Amino acid sequence: MKTRIIGFFMLFEAAFMLLASLVSLYYFYKCGDEDVLALTVSTIITSICGFILISAGRSKKTLKTDREEFESFEMIDSFIIVTVTWVLFTIFGMLPYLLNGTINNITDAFFESMSGFTTTGSTLLNNIDELPHGILFWRSMTQWLGGLGIIVLFLAIMPAINRNSNKFMMFSAEMSGIGVKKLHPKMMMTARKLLGIYIILTILCAFLYWYGPMNTFDAICHALTTISTGGFSTHQASMGYWNSPYLEYVASIFMFLSGINFSLFYFLFSGQIKLFRENEELRWYFGIVVFMTFLTLILFYIAPDVDTVLTNPDSFPSGFEERFRTSLFHVTSIITSTCYQAHNFDYDLWGSLFLIPTFFMMASGACAGSTSGGIKIIREVICIKSINNVFRQMLHPNALFTVKFAKEVVDDEKTWRVVSFLMIFILLYVFGVILFAISGCSLQESMFNCISALGNSGPSIGSTGPSMTFSEATPMAKWVMSSFMLIGRLEIFTVLILVMKIFRGRRM
Repeated sequence: MKTRIIGFFMLFEAAFMLLASLVSLYYFYKCGDEDVLALTVSTIITSICGFILISAGRSKKTLKTDREEFESFEMIDSFIIVTVTWVLFTIFGMLPYLLNGTINNITDAFFESMSGFTTTGSTLLNNIDELPHGILFWRSMTQWLGGLGIIVLFLAIMPAINRNSNKFMMFSAEMSGIGVKKLHPKMMMTARKLLGIYIILTILCAFLYWYGPMNTFDAICHALTTISTGGFSTHQASMGYWNSPYLEYVASIFMFLSGINFSLFYFLFSGQIKLFRENEELRWYFGIVVFMTFLTLILFYIAPDVDTVLTNPDSFPSGFEERFRTSLFHVTSIITSTCYQAHNFDYDLWGSLFLIPTFFMMASGACAGSTSGGIKIIREVICIKSINNVFRQMLHPNALFTVKFAKEVVDDEKTWRVVSFLMIFILLYVFGVILFAISGCSLQESMFNCISALGNSGPSIGSTGPSMTFSEATPMAKWVMSSFMLIGRLEIFTVLILVMKIFRGRRM
């Protein structure tokens, strides 16, 4: 059964790869792009492998009936399917880069593909402006597919699994963050509602980009990567290519919206405004964005790097409006893990004081149930409230304190899951910093590289900063980065549980 499901996922990826092939075909006749063959061959290879896996899965039906297969489907099977699917999507997703010659080695191609599907946005390409349209569209599409989640999109479009419980297990394995509510008793309908909201936001964002200085192609590609909070662009200078205040404000708004739990949009559109307005995580999210925006604005006035201002004046905003716009863009871009680069956007050159809030925003992320990466605000708030209760309990030993979030009591099991997640996140982060340091990165770069990967943020500092790429990183650093991207995107538990299962199985 698992083999068949993974086979269907491969066909699912091939369908979107075919769409990229059609885009490349259009631009072949329009301007002579030469990526049609690479995308077409990639589509064929992915399709063939998908059909092979489906056929192999069906050949096993002689051993088990469909009913027996469904009954034997466990949560660990969901972890296997989700993890294997994401890895295979990355492997087959890198084929267009290799076959077209955009990237000439597996390490770099895997890195670029993983960065796309996990919506990390890190890149090692230094010639994005020269790439053909089909490849650029495929880069953007990988982030759009990974933003809402491959499993969610699959369940919404290709409901090949008949039991709702199995769908829920895979849904939970991919979107393990708390705060994602079922909008319908049937998981397929929940996935479709989320997809509908996802598409509406994408179309609206694309229209507003197109209404500004972007052409149709750039508007579509950037809408795909904005709503998915991925950050890939069709130009090396990213949003800074247009140097447009209009685009920076539009991007800031849609990055902020993409950081909101998508379930809340459904409540808003269905007339349940109170649930939207009174959501505690949303209020925290809005408050943090406002606070960090004004903190950044203040830092522009009190803590500029004098050497940068004198030697690189273009990297430092001037005037109140430009500083406010840059602050807003910086905060929404970083906290939602989009990390677009705009004009006057290089926090690595602004001064060391800017790095501290930037680091914590990269780690924090936005709301659970959104397309952003990071720890998620709901976890942070619950953890803070739990710590506060510990101190209150020490002062009042006989009193009974509970953690409340959104006017509901958070049970002990969920609280301990949050605490466990944060502890594992910190341990993984320390381990990752060590690995990056071993790979040849400086300590400061290692710290930012690791949080960038785990938080699916994208840029780092130094040689891999917002104005640079990962092209000069060592092969070991790229593989470590790719691994941590996947772990961060599946929110740690899904991958680690599978690894522990494999390890224990070998010991037994």
